[in-house]
Amino acid sequence: MHTVVVLALDGVIPFDLSTPIEVFARTRLPDGRPAYRVRVCAPAEEVDAGAFVLRAPWPLTELAEADTIIVPGVADPAAPVPEEVLDALRQAAARGTRLASICVGAFVLAATGLLDGLRVTTHWSAAGLLAELHPAVEVDPGVLYVDNGQLLTSAGAAAGLDLCLHMIRRDLGSAVAADAARLSVMPLERDGGQAQFIVHDQPPAPRGSVLEPLLRWMEDNARRDLTLDDIAAQGGMSVRTLNRRFREQTGTSPLQWLHRARIRQAQYLLETTAHPVERIAAQVGFGSPTAFRERFKRLTGTSPHAYRRTFQA
Repeated sequence: MHTVVVLALDGVIPFDLSTPIEVFARTRLPDGRPAYRVRVCAPAEEVDAGAFVLRAPWPLTELAEADTIIVPGVADPAAPVPEEVLDALRQAAARGTRLASICVGAFVLAATGLLDGLRVTTHWSAAGLLAELHPAVEVDPGVLYVDNGQLLTSAGAAAGLDLCLHMIRRDLGSAVAADAARLSVMPLERDGGQAQFIVHDQPPAPRGSVLEPLLRWMEDNARRDLTLDDIAAQGGMSVRTLNRRFREQTGTSPLQWLHRARIRQAQYLLETTAHPVERIAAQVGFGSPTAFRERFKRLTGTSPHAYRRTFQA
C-alpha cells in the first residue's frame, strides 16, 4: 500500500496538516479498500501547532518508509528548519520518494536546495519572500499547484486540496480521484488559479513625489481613452521623462499601471453589480470586450464570468 507521511514541524498550520490526512485517509479503491496508509511524523515528541500542541505517533525516521512526503506550511515560513529535517528530506528525495508541499511548506523544501532551478508556487502573499530567500527557485504566484514529477508545490489553504486530488488522480486514475473529490465536496478541477485571489495593490509612488497627484488623476480618469501623450501632458513632462519616472518610482510603465487600475475597477463592478461584461468593459475604459477579457485573464488567471461566479456577493 502507498504510504503517505505528513511532516509536522513546530508552528505547523493546522489546516495544512489536516488536509492531506483527511483526503488521503478517506480515499478508497473501487473495491472499497483504503488506497493509502497515512502517518504523521515529527522531529520531536510534541509539536506546537499554535492553538494547540499535538503528539505525532511516528518519529522523523518514518520518512524513510514513505512513498510520498507531504510538508505542510508553518506559521513563520522564514524560520530556520532543523538540519536533521533537511537531511531527511534530501535523503528521501535521493531514494526517489515523492515530496509535496502545501502553502508555505514550499519554504521547507526550498531550504533543502531540491527546488533550485524548478518552477514552484506557494501562497500568493508569501511568493515575494520565497523568491527573495531562494533566488534559485522560479516562483509562480498565479497557479494552484505545480507538478515537477517528484517534487510538487501548492498554493495556500484550499489549494492543498487541489494538489492532493491531483496526486490521487495521477496515482489511481480519474474515477478514484473524482470519488475523493466528492467526499471533500470539491470540484476535481477548479477554474483559474490563485491569481484571481491576489489583491493587486497599485505600485505606490513615494509620498510627496511628482507622480503622486498624477496617479490619483489616472485612477479617476481610467475609463477615458488615455494615451501616453495625455498622461505626460497632465504630469507636465515629456513621454520619455514620464516613462523613466514611472519605472523609478512604481517599477512599472504608465500603461501597465493604467491597465491594472482598470482591472481593479472591473473586479469591483463584477463583485457588486449585475452589469453585463460588455458594459463593464466600456465602463472601465477598454475599447472592446475582447481586449478586456484578454487583459483580465492575463492579470487574474481567469475569465470575468468565472471571477463573478466566485466572488459576487
